[in-house]
Amino acid sequence: MKAFYQKYLLNFKQASGTSRGVLRNKETYFLKIIEGDNVGYGECAVFKGLSIDDWEDYEEKLTWLCENIDRNKEELLVELTEFPSIQFGLEQALLSVQKKNPFELFPSKFTQSKDGIKINGLIWMGTEAFMRQQIKDKLNDGFTTLKLKIGAIDFETEISLLKSIRKEFSSEEIELRVDANGGFLPSEALEKLKRLSELEIHSIEQPIKQGQINEMAELCLKTPIPIALDEELIGVFEGALKQKMLQIIKPQYIILKPSLVGGYKGSEEWIKIASTQNIDWWITSALESNIGLNAIAQWTYTLKNKMPQGLGTGSLFTNNFESPLKVKDENLHYNNKIKWNVKL
Repeated sequence: MKAFYQKYLLNFKQASGTSRGVLRNKETYFLKIIEGDNVGYGECAVFKGLSIDDWEDYEEKLTWLCENIDRNKEELLVELTEFPSIQFGLEQALLSVQKKNPFELFPSKFTQSKDGIKINGLIWMGTEAFMRQQIKDKLNDGFTTLKLKIGAIDFETEISLLKSIRKEFSSEEIELRVDANGGFLPSEALEKLKRLSELEIHSIEQPIKQGQINEMAELCLKTPIPIALDEELIGVFEGALKQKMLQIIKPQYIILKPSLVGGYKGSEEWIKIASTQNIDWWITSALESNIGLNAIAQWTYTLKNKMPQGLGTGSLFTNNFESPLKVKDENLHYNNKIKWNVKL
């Protein structure tokens, strides 16, 4: 077995705003494993400024992995504990190299083009006009669950945007989720949540910055709308610490990004722990290319979670790979008549 990695820069079609700034491109890495005549692919989707493994020695760790690829899988995953995005790329590539079709990791009705995955429509931060246009486009495309990233423009303007949706659509017709990416101060968060609750918001992701455990626990206790932990999960590696954190904070939901929390294995551990505490969850992608998105989507389908998932659509980048992943009527589908076009 041989392994190689390749750095790749994904370019956004349009600059995309988050509370961490405006994104114009995203760095990612592809892991390629060759065993006999078989080739496997995985994506190590490190997220600059967000991933716990955003280290200067990231490529050194990838080099180490390629040099030690013949070692036991579990041994490798333990060695990569502090590099969750590389763990996920390894999981993908090891699955991929075993398959006749290296991109069909989890055969199912999804990969047979017989079923889809319901997803939310993502509204990026930006000017009021830009956000209004996105909302209009997503509604026209048939989405009934919208997720708005908030915190980039004035809160009153964001409230106004949400009100404009609610004037036209009830909570039974359109589910509204918001993602603050830790943008609220603890002193102001509860009041803002009360304002948002008047608009029948389904949930809010990470209202305050991660690491403020006691403040988040108090917020989850008093909140008028469900709170979903997102960034809070990043960098929590041990099962006992995961359990303790959820027991203290008691969130209504957790959101799992496999590239940020240790791939399939790390995500499934979070799901198992959350289920013992009656905490619901859903899966979200983290700006992967279609290779990583495909690996997340196929696995997500096997979990049978009926909530709308936060999966990307692959349409954000100018230089993504042609793939069978397509969105129609708020569902992500796998059109297996379309062939992959990956040259790595």
